[in-house]
Amino acid sequence: MASHGPADAGTPGTARARLTEVGDALLARLSNRQSRRRSEEVARRHYDLGNDLYAVMLGRRLVYSCGYWRHAADLDAAQEAKLDLVCRKLVLQPAMRVLDIGCGWGEALKYAAERYGVSGVGVTISREQAEYARRLCAGLPVEIRLQDYRDLDEPFDAAFSIGMFEHVGVRNYRTYFEVARRCLPERGLFLLHTIGANLSTDHTDPWIARYIFPNSMLPSAAQVTRACEGLFVVEDWHNFGTDYDRTLQAWRANLEAA
Repeated sequence: MASHGPADAGTPGTARARLTEVGDALLARLSNRQSRRRSEEVARRHYDLGNDLYAVMLGRRLVYSCGYWRHAADLDAAQEAKLDLVCRKLVLQPAMRVLDIGCGWGEALKYAAERYGVSGVGVTISREQAEYARRLCAGLPVEIRLQDYRDLDEPFDAAFSIGMFEHVGVRNYRTYFEVARRCLPERGLFLLHTIGANLSTDHTDPWIARYIFPNSMLPSAAQVTRACEGLFVVEDWHNFGTDYDRTLQAWRANLEAA
């Protein structure tokens, strides 16, 4: 473990950055940065940039989250291993009906339908993602909806959410888990795959908010467990965050090669 000393407070750039940080923190406390209206901003500014960009960057499978590199030698194998890990953790069986909250380009539901014989519903707020996912899953028992997760209220046998929770925001964590809970049977399984933070906060880094993911934030373990208390029992906590280093390197290599 490494300790961090005090930052240099003497430069104008540092002072401006701290003012921005304070302003972001204040806004996060006064308003819901991930409300229904604001949640659509990340779709417009990031996920709707164009599927051609993501097809180049993400490889054969458009999975925009950490791969599972335990036995994988390349990005495509790592992403397939992660999708299979999700299906195995949920103990998916043929004829089950599965929910994907934040389905992206539809790869996870496609994999589950083809390999495990399930049917499913995926929701996203990105029009580009929804259109691509519908084409990708054509002919499979998979429905892709342009829908906010907060509107979900129907029965499923199991549910998962891969790389979407970073856009939910701490003010909505409890609502998010309540939605997942009301869609599942008494002993239904829900798998959450997210980037995590070591410290609890209520806003993201200003640079990330401006240039990558507006209105995003990373949850801490304490925030996740507090939000799902009384709704879910945590059966399995699996951290393979170091695999994101290899995933990011692979994405960068794909971009530079193109």
